[in-house]
Amino acid sequence: MGREPVAGGTVGARPVAVGTVGARPVAVGTAGRGPVADDGGPLWTDPDSDAARQAAGWRAAGRTADAALLDRIADRPQAEWIHGPDPAPTVRARTTAAARAGRLAVLVAYYVPDRDCGQYSEGGAPNAAAYRAWVDAFAAALGDRGAYVVVEPDAVAQVVAGCTRVTAAERYALLAYAVDRLKSRAHTRVYLDAGNSAWIPEAWRLVDALKASGAGRADGVALNVSNFQTDAASSAYGEWLSKDLGGIHYVIDSSRNGNGPAAGASGTDAWCNPTGRALGTPPTTRTGGARLDAYLWIKRPGESDGTCRGGPAAGRWWPEYALELARNAHESAH
Repeated sequence: MGREPVAGGTVGARPVAVGTVGARPVAVGTAGRGPVADDGGPLWTDPDSDAARQAAGWRAAGRTADAALLDRIADRPQAEWIHGPDPAPTVRARTTAAARAGRLAVLVAYYVPDRDCGQYSEGGAPNAAAYRAWVDAFAAALGDRGAYVVVEPDAVAQVVAGCTRVTAAERYALLAYAVDRLKSRAHTRVYLDAGNSAWIPEAWRLVDALKASGAGRADGVALNVSNFQTDAASSAYGEWLSKDLGGIHYVIDSSRNGNGPAAGASGTDAWCNPTGRALGTPPTTRTGGARLDAYLWIKRPGESDGTCRGGPAAGRWWPEYALELARNAHESAH
């Protein structure tokens, strides 16, 4: 998300297709697929993702070259966004399928009250009590199967950027509650979202808010979620945060940052389906960095950011955009 201060209007809101998460059953496999690549280490790849089904359909229709390109997405682990009022069925289904494969699912908890500061992806729990109950249900559904869980994209950075719809102390207390409850589950790794290097360039401005939100008790923070900042910029940002947060670790969303952000773009043009973007570093926990725990595809490549540039509604699968991201991928992202 390429965000600007809320005081001037939030842009780059989280794309969410409300009511769709959790509706898709977990399949054993997708017809016509070859073996799924095993590049993500412990991370689970959904064999029935939108990309996998699209590739299978194109392959059956004779579009074999396009299908092979789309396999660059289909064969990679991607996050599942949990944002509906009952998280348990989806959490249970994803983690169970991953456990059967000897892997860990990547999940995004996205239901904090006044989500997205009432902007493009508004919604979330109706109040603090409902959110705590939602977190409890999420945590219970994890069982002891574990997962990588990214907690509430944008929730901290939006407050620091000036969102006036929420009370900072309550927001931070809810995030800390989520971190603590999710972290209490066996084998679960928890990363609190900390925005991206272009949104609040002065990383120190986030430090107190992250501390109040329980970052010190999490496994680390998540950076660049749904944005296009490079791995290098995000790593530098993570290291700056780490210095002020007791050596905290971090993960980077590398799903669409292969070509970095769109040059010279601002506002909607910077975040909403920008052209010329590419898949980034494939998901992996083998990063070579002492504090960089993983490259994750948190934003699902090929899901629209919104109706700009002829795209479908936010969060909907857009095969043409997915194909462009895959076609533009650098050799290291194949």
